[in-house]
Amino acid sequence: MRIDQVALLPTYVAAATAVLALLVDLLVPGRRGAVVGVTALGMLATAATAIGVGLGLGDAGRRTAFCVGPDQCSLVSDPAAAAVGAAFALLALGAVALSVPLLRTGEVPVGEYCFLLACSLTGAVVLGGARDLITLIVALETLTLPLYLLVGIRRGATNGASAAVTFFVVSVVSTAVALLGAALVYTATGGVHLAGIADAGASAPELRPLLQAGVILFLAGLAFKVAAVPAHAWAPATYDGAPLPVAAYLSTASKLGGVVALLLVGVVAGGPVLATSGLTLAVLAVLSMTVGNLVALRQRRMVRLLAWSSVAQAGYLLAPLGALLAAGGRSPDAIALAVTATVAYALFYVILEFAAFAAVVAVRGSTDGGDLDDYRGLARRAPWLTAVLVIALTGLAGLPPGLAGLFAKVAVVRSLLGGDAAWLAVVVAVNAVIGLAYYVRAVATLFAAPAAVPSAAPAGVAAPSAAPEAAPVAPATAVATISPDAITPVAGSAGARVRVGWPVAVAAGTATLLAVIVGLAPQGILELAAFFS
Repeated sequence: MRIDQVALLPTYVAAATAVLALLVDLLVPGRRGAVVGVTALGMLATAATAIGVGLGLGDAGRRTAFCVGPDQCSLVSDPAAAAVGAAFALLALGAVALSVPLLRTGEVPVGEYCFLLACSLTGAVVLGGARDLITLIVALETLTLPLYLLVGIRRGATNGASAAVTFFVVSVVSTAVALLGAALVYTATGGVHLAGIADAGASAPELRPLLQAGVILFLAGLAFKVAAVPAHAWAPATYDGAPLPVAAYLSTASKLGGVVALLLVGVVAGGPVLATSGLTLAVLAVLSMTVGNLVALRQRRMVRLLAWSSVAQAGYLLAPLGALLAAGGRSPDAIALAVTATVAYALFYVILEFAAFAAVVAVRGSTDGGDLDDYRGLARRAPWLTAVLVIALTGLAGLPPGLAGLFAKVAVVRSLLGGDAAWLAVVVAVNAVIGLAYYVRAVATLFAAPAAVPSAAPAGVAAPSAAPEAAPVAPATAVATISPDAITPVAGSAGARVRVGWPVAVAAGTATLLAVIVGLAPQGILELAAFFS
């Protein structure tokens, strides 16, 4: 068995980051900044290593590891894997930046928090290069398992513990379904390598029904990772109960990981049964778009609105692959167009979703996203944070000035029309119009007048007792109502400015800048996505 150690370098760096975070926490107790700094540097090194390995592939165009035959490799390092590894590393780095206010409060153990985040990154880096079912499943679970603990890691937060249990139970059921599908695929083909599965399925038509059943179950299990219906119910409760930086990472990294896994199983391994993959993904896409948008219309909490909108976004992500159902969608050009559209939409979505969560953390702190009404008048208190939220929300809706989201939806519709799936393009368009209602409502709230301060009590009515004088606020925070890192002005201070720590400001600003750049020059994302086809 041949192993190219260079192909494994990004994985080694990510795993070393996790170990170093624990060691620094042990050897330098009480120095939270040292742990966070080491973790951030390790994640930057992971991204740089992934990019470096991707750029140094040479004439072969890829590096391989754990190979038992010419096309029977468990791990491959190619430009697509390098891009996935770098994207995950940057998302994890952004989550660390958003977590700085939370880690300062002492509600979360810093060493364990950074260790778990780096462990999740290790699984994500492996996922990009996985080319067999065993490696794929292990990488996905390594990405997901630390998140169960991160969701409920805050001390004394009962809603976080409840969210973690919900997340865990649904994940276990979904993983069991995916494993059953993998077992059926192995039974039908006698192999676990994705290329070998496609070849065996094509050469043994009598086993195709068993392969079809296995692919359907595997894809249904993977639907959990992208929060697609019917494996979606965990997302609103989990996002709302988790610390907001964890919710930001979960809503982006888990979604990106699920998309990569769906592409590998549905397109690469499912070559002989592409129509079955297309039918399964088309059904998941329609259900996710419709249910997510309709339920999001009734949400009054910001994080739950983002959670249900992410369910709808999962439908848009899966829609291009639903074109595989039609005969015209299974030609090589149509498949390449569908894969490119899916990956491009995933990258656009990840940038915009992270920007939205970064703005919420900047406005509300790291523990509670608040109600939509809490954002009334934000344009007066924090104009630049309002700009971040406007770009993110309008982008997710597919409206200017969020041009990134507009081009993403255009790419999806174009791929569907090119794959003879006009009916699915109509469903996407209708759901996009439905989604405008809650996105526009959220944006309008930012510019609405703040809620009126209660007037003085009328004659004869006792005025409420005066509240005790507020304690001085730490320099690193703003006026808080819930926790030291929350920065929502108290009632009656609608004119107060929102102050944001520099790590959160850098994360929000970087995500917004990326959203603007890819909106103005979407061709770069499309060319990057073409590596996956």
